[in-house]
Amino acid sequence: MSADRENHEMTQSDITFLLAEAADEVAIGTAPVQAVMRRGRRRRARRWAVATATALVVAGSTGALAVTGLPGDGHGGQRATVDVAKPPSSPEARHVYEPQRTELARGTHRGEEWHVSVQVWGAPRDEAEADRQFDAMAELGLKPADARKPADLIGRISYFATRGWGDTGRPQQVMFNSVEKFEDFSGTDLESAATRLGIGGESSDRLVIGIVAKTARRVTCHWKDGTTAVAEPADGFSAHDTGSAIRSVDGFQGANWFVCTAPAGTSYGTAEVTK
Repeated sequence: MSADRENHEMTQSDITFLLAEAADEVAIGTAPVQAVMRRGRRRRARRWAVATATALVVAGSTGALAVTGLPGDGHGGQRATVDVAKPPSSPEARHVYEPQRTELARGTHRGEEWHVSVQVWGAPRDEAEADRQFDAMAELGLKPADARKPADLIGRISYFATRGWGDTGRPQQVMFNSVEKFEDFSGTDLESAATRLGIGGESSDRLVIGIVAKTARRVTCHWKDGTTAVAEPADGFSAHDTGSAIRSVDGFQGANWFVCTAPAGTSYGTAEVTK
């Protein structure tokens, strides 16, 4: 549990609300990458509503949560019940074997089309589900982070940002991770990776993929030649797309994704949330 917890005198309704809220908050790590990683300022301190033991009980609940011995009734305690929504039960409904896919950007380089997508795979609940998911990922050429065997995926959501170009085969995974729960990005929080746009040395570090808070309205990517590219929220695609945009991703909670592309002759410098 993180620090920064505040203790106040609480009523019965306060405690009931906080217990339900605690079930949705679990801290996770950051995304490993295959390409160059650039980190912006990240908020590390978290506020937790209840003590460790209580939070573990809440996190392990799948149905109705009963809280006993609450103060305030004057007769030795009373019982309150909080209904916690159950997640979908079938592996198919949870996207364990077939991920949710979202296209982030597309364009052309040397006359060939490139594209960037994000896949989000649901968390397996047992070894049988994990085995089948591990095989499904392998068929697509994907290797989940820190998972040496299928059982390592149990209880973990996996996501992959991939880049494809022309008919060169399977897309390359660029940013990826396996987490128990998504981290909430806020303010100017940003994580990004630079990779090649296509083939050839001149395409190196010309494609930037990253994650920002859902409140971000503009990401400015700075290139080494002093020029910039701006990514802003977009829906759908058109002939006027520049390849730079901020988009929401199906199944990815707590943050949005962005892409920036650099012109020929330069490469990635930095990226920041500017609005």
